Amino acid sequence: MTELRTPPATRVHEVDAVRGFALAGILVANIGFFADPGYAMADGSMPITEGPVAWVITALVLTKFYIVFSFLFGYSFTLQMRAAERAGASVKARTLRRCLGLFVIGALHGILLWIGDILTLYAVLGLALLAMRDLRPRTAVVTGSVIVGVITLLLGALAWLSTLDPAAGQTPAADPAQAARALSLATGGPLDFLTLQLELYPPIAVLVWLGQGPTALAMFLFGLAAGKRRLLEDTERWERLLPGIQWIGFGIGLPGGILLAWTSGEAGPWELAGTALNTVTSILLAAAYVATLLRVIRRFPAAGRVLAPAGRVAASNYVGQSLLACLIFTGYGLGLAGTLSPLAVMGVAALIYTLLLWLSAMWLRSHRYGPIEYVLRRVTNGA
Repeated sequence: MTELRTPPATRVHEVDAVRGFALAGILVANIGFFADPGYAMADGSMPITEGPVAWVITALVLTKFYIVFSFLFGYSFTLQMRAAERAGASVKARTLRRCLGLFVIGALHGILLWIGDILTLYAVLGLALLAMRDLRPRTAVVTGSVIVGVITLLLGALAWLSTLDPAAGQTPAADPAQAARALSLATGGPLDFLTLQLELYPPIAVLVWLGQGPTALAMFLFGLAAGKRRLLEDTERWERLLPGIQWIGFGIGLPGGILLAWTSGEAGPWELAGTALNTVTSILLAAAYVATLLRVIRRFPAAGRVLAPAGRVAASNYVGQSLLACLIFTGYGLGLAGTLSPLAVMGVAALIYTLLLWLSAMWLRSHRYGPIEYVLRRVTNGA
């Protein structure tokens, strides 16, 4: 059987393959807003119009794949530390420059293309990770677990408090005029779409930071611990863990995802309770996804070779997804927002992802880095 073994001084192909796989989930989670921004504003609990497609996305995709990305960010941080040490460079200086570059790219991405950008959050949390880089693996895991536990308890407490005054948990009725205006701006033309972006990006960025920031930091710490242990580089070590991760992850994570889908949109204690439970179960389900992918890669190495190029240029693909979605759905291009069925939107997502997989492989035949990775590398290295 072919093994994807990687010497310490080279890339870890398993990390690239998992990152390439996670890009698909990120795209599916995000594309609903591009496809129908009016609906997304009127009912932010679902990424796409209600129905079976929305239910499946909520249960199996939402909140799961940014968790994978966050874990890999923490893991890759340890690889970057080793690279800096091999080069005799300052880890602190390199990280500061990288986070600054990431923040600028994320802000431009958020303003011009995708209001739900997460790169600015990662840039800020990267500074926190830099401050905690000397934590021992066990301490990092305990700290991350405490963060997840506190989030879960706070959401659970809010769910209980909302039972005391059910009216307090009710959300205001959606404004059809506001939804219609959002759709009109999104499809009206480049300047109209940019106007919508400038209106929505600041408040949405705050929601992203508050809603995803604590969990992302916890996953950074889990990734930091795994990277220090070189977990993904020791194939014999992690291979033994995969069946157990799958049993626990699917056994607990899938019911949690189903509960999230069932309670989503139900204002009040049920929705808060589902969200609280999902804080833990989404991590378990994401871990099961990764474990399954790693076993598939071990059994079929070609799958890893298909996914790894996209993972190597993940930042370029992340922005590229937004660009292609804008060209299809907004006034930057075809302006098809609000016209396609949910199933057709998923077909568009599949086409975008397939195209980016192909472009990534073609690009890396003649380049070492993606366009955005090249900029980040120049900024990081200060040259």
